[in-house]
Amino acid sequence: MLLTASDLQALWLTLQVASLTTAILLLLGTPLAWWLARSRSWVARPVAAIIALPLVLPPSVLGFYLLVAWGPNGPIGQWTQALGLGLLPFSFAGLVLGSVLYSLPFMVQPVHNAMQAMGTRPLEVAASLRASRLDTFFHVVLPLCKPGLMTGTIMSFAHTVGEFGVVLMVGGNIPGVTRVVSVQIYDHVEAAEYVDAHRLAAVMLVFAFTVLLGLHLYQQRDRDDRLRANEA
Repeated sequence: MLLTASDLQALWLTLQVASLTTAILLLLGTPLAWWLARSRSWVARPVAAIIALPLVLPPSVLGFYLLVAWGPNGPIGQWTQALGLGLLPFSFAGLVLGSVLYSLPFMVQPVHNAMQAMGTRPLEVAASLRASRLDTFFHVVLPLCKPGLMTGTIMSFAHTVGEFGVVLMVGGNIPGVTRVVSVQIYDHVEAAEYVDAHRLAAVMLVFAFTVLLGLHLYQQRDRDDRLRANEA
């Protein structure tokens, strides 16, 4: 057997975390990107900067502040304890929430760029046909922004799968609960189990290459379809 039982368990947990994180990001990131693209308020710029922080901030820094905020003495930790929900650190829920915060820019920025590139003409046409804002968003904006949505979805999923710093800080290393693939590889290296580390790392390397290749092929096909549509 190429992978151990603990490796397979870590892979399954990683897929669960990445899938749930990506679904949450689609629900939250898409309307947030739309608000950033359309808002003229000064608040939008600081919000955009906060969303982009994980792109430049060391994961350990974000993980540290999440631990402080979610801990027993932190404001969010005290709130979750008062509600009888317990603490978020070192739990599956905390792992997912931390992944959502860390992968947020990978969803918001591609969608935001697609919405800005769309321009105002489609919205003006929809308004002239007396379409409601909700109809315009679901039947005009989202179809036109499909490439950005696809890119954001794929990159968010792949980034969550490969994350290490935040998940280790927030989730720890609990088998079957928070031990994801990146932490499992770290454990193999720490235990000098280099063969096992190599096998699992090779799986992740193939996964990353496949995801990026598929994304580039999709983007190229989308560009070709747009060119053919313009020529027609």
